[in-house]
Amino acid sequence: MKIIKRLYINNLFFYCLIGVITLFCVAFIFPNLYTAVWYVLFTLLTFFGIDVLLVFLLKNGIVASRETPEKFSNGDQNTISLTITNKYSFLTFIKIIDEIPFQFQVRDFELIKKIGANITETIQYKLRPTERGEYSFGNLNIYVSSPLRLVAKRYIFDSNKMVPTYPSYIQLRKYDLMAFSNNLYQYGIKKIRRIGHTMEFEQIKEYVQGDDFRTLNWKATAKKNSLMINQFQDEKSQTVYMIIDKGRVMQMPFNGLSLLDYAINATLVLSNIIIKKHDKAGLFSFSKKIENRVVAERNSGQMQKILEALYNIKTNFFESDYSRLYVDIKKNITHRSLIILYTNFETMDSLRRQLPYLKGIAKNHLLVVVFFNNTELNELINKKTETIQEIYDKVIAEKFAFEKRLIVNELKKYGIYSVLTQPENLTLDTINKYLEIKSRGIL
Repeated sequence: MKIIKRLYINNLFFYCLIGVITLFCVAFIFPNLYTAVWYVLFTLLTFFGIDVLLVFLLKNGIVASRETPEKFSNGDQNTISLTITNKYSFLTFIKIIDEIPFQFQVRDFELIKKIGANITETIQYKLRPTERGEYSFGNLNIYVSSPLRLVAKRYIFDSNKMVPTYPSYIQLRKYDLMAFSNNLYQYGIKKIRRIGHTMEFEQIKEYVQGDDFRTLNWKATAKKNSLMINQFQDEKSQTVYMIIDKGRVMQMPFNGLSLLDYAINATLVLSNIIIKKHDKAGLFSFSKKIENRVVAERNSGQMQKILEALYNIKTNFFESDYSRLYVDIKKNITHRSLIILYTNFETMDSLRRQLPYLKGIAKNHLLVVVFFNNTELNELINKKTETIQEIYDKVIAEKFAFEKRLIVNELKKYGIYSVLTQPENLTLDTINKYLEIKSRGIL
């Protein structure tokens, strides 16, 4: 019974059988062929029996395993490796059907491969998750055929493996290197010109070509009889809170990823850079209430706390309560901090409803509001119009795009900084804004 359960007849056998049936039909017209057709049928059944013996000759003729990352990176391509060892003494044809998690909605996954005798091969494929959570793999099914390819034997490996999907730690590693390299322009990260000296004094050192002569220390110069300058360092241990709106305005998807998940990925990357810049990073999310709070700190375990908090952000996309956000900030963030708020405003009316609370926050803190351009509207604006309906659609799209720019100006009027960005550029633009604020000593 076990052999029957693992035995699969390939299409080639049925094609051959159809051919034999056709020959029997021809033999009905030409009786002299009748005996020869029986020989053909007997030969086919003989090869069928030989093929069954070949593939079932070894109990474990194929050994395979699936290697997955410890955790998936949300929104990125993650590599899955399949290692397959052929223990047969002949070339095998294998068909791989991996039961990948249902979240990917891939129902026709199939890989075809030839593996030589006593050879181990590694096959890789990529998966791109678009939501956080647990992803469960099913069986790794491998169907093995001999060179005759009439039948296949099924092998099952690595059943029921779960891989959690975390915010994009691949971007975290990428920007960790980029933010502190000397080639920032090629990645889109800007070096901001420093304005004034709002930095902490570090030391007095000898002047070298290229130093700012305005920092010359004349008393030290007279004492040492050589040019001496004051050297400053960036102010450290400043508090930065990232606040993620997980209301219904963040439900909109772009390239399979919701605005909420774009904000989560950007928060993870920015938190790492903030800590590397010797500042304190904290976060929380809000909609109807405040959740997922991580108090701003700078210690060895802070990034792990932030990662777990971001992973556990769940929402039903309710209407966001900005009054509760204002009260919570007033109560729990008692000293001046940089607050980066990830949200989205589509119209001026939606901004005006929340503007009193944003102005209240900006009185005591440096507030940066990060919201999104609708990339689909940009495509509609740039599309060539041919009909009256397309003209109407383009005008309406331009109106919405213009309102986004009005929102930026309205926030600027009240001393609130803003970042209007496309979802795919969110991480770079927020890093740029943070580095600009640090360089200009605004906080």
